[in-house]
Amino acid sequence: MSSGKVKKVVLAYSGGLDTSVILKWLQETYQCEVVTFTADLGQGEEVEPARKKAELMGVKEIFIEDVREEFVRDFVFPMFRANALYEGQYLLGTSIARPLIAKHQIDIAIKVGADAVAHGATGKGNDQVRFELGYYALKPDIKVIAPWREWDLTSRTKLIEYAEKHQIQIAKDKRGEAPFSTDANLLHISAEGKALEDPWNEPEEFVFSRSVSPEAAPDRPEYLEIEFARGDAVAVDGERLSPAALLTRLNELGGRNGIGRLDLVENRFVGMKSRGVYETPGGTILYAAHRGIESITLDRGAAHLKDEIMPRYAELIYNGFWFAPEREMLQALIDKSQENVDGTVRLKLYKGSATVVGRKSPKSLYSLAHVTFEEDQVYNQRDAEGFIKLNALRLRLAKAARF
Repeated sequence: MSSGKVKKVVLAYSGGLDTSVILKWLQETYQCEVVTFTADLGQGEEVEPARKKAELMGVKEIFIEDVREEFVRDFVFPMFRANALYEGQYLLGTSIARPLIAKHQIDIAIKVGADAVAHGATGKGNDQVRFELGYYALKPDIKVIAPWREWDLTSRTKLIEYAEKHQIQIAKDKRGEAPFSTDANLLHISAEGKALEDPWNEPEEFVFSRSVSPEAAPDRPEYLEIEFARGDAVAVDGERLSPAALLTRLNELGGRNGIGRLDLVENRFVGMKSRGVYETPGGTILYAAHRGIESITLDRGAAHLKDEIMPRYAELIYNGFWFAPEREMLQALIDKSQENVDGTVRLKLYKGSATVVGRKSPKSLYSLAHVTFEEDQVYNQRDAEGFIKLNALRLRLAKAARF
């Protein structure tokens, strides 16, 4: 593309090798001003060094924002109200972060008068779709630059050569082939590629960074209580916490008990299968607890309807349609279901498992008077006979018609 078509671009910038090369490449290829945006999503690494790197590369407008509370409050918690699992297992840790980054990039683009945005996602993965669907949903006329789909830097070796040629600082551990690539935020950390590409090979212990192995976890179970209000977790063991602080606490509890590891072969939106290794310690606990409190507060019909729409909802998030009207419609339905999801869940954490062992709610639908095996005064067991015969009527008629 010829220079001059883009005047100013907002780049999602981590300060790592890829996005540092992208920054310089944008300056050279498009002869444009680059604005950087770095999000603190709770990835566990300092984000301020990205400012220094951007300054050294001549960037004048640098945005570094702590978005941890917004991430959990406005993205993670709404998703967990739905009990969302992609393909029955994946808690969508990477997927749910992308619309937040896209939102901030567009906000900054409007603020600084940029006419383009850029990201560092490759042309093989899901993230390019997630970023760009977010951009276009929020600003339909924005120009999107995806360097991995344009340049000829097709290998890590070429990236490093380009960085050295332009005196771009490279972390020492980036020289040579990394054993796998990672993506992290407060909800999870993922690993994929290289040593993990063969789905037959078990991931080695060094792949994991947020949890001990279940075998190495304590030999005694650890108990905790999570309090919910309208479907969102608000307290742990009686202490009220902000959304980000609560998820941080659950990550600590889950990590030391070996909870939240997942080895998954998933179907990418772009059509291929990929193998990922995920750690979601706090999210795994939260998922179990939320289903636990719903079990006594949701009507059967509402609960079953939620379970029916959940795969569709999870797929929308995985595929990048967070800002799509159908996701927002489903969210309204889900949020309506959570109006009475209040109460407390007690869990036992032990060697990789998070098990619900108690639940209570001021709005509980559970009636001991009705389910007791002892004598009761509220349920006439003879009523079941007519109920069964009415439900069996079509079966009996169908059978009789065949003879």
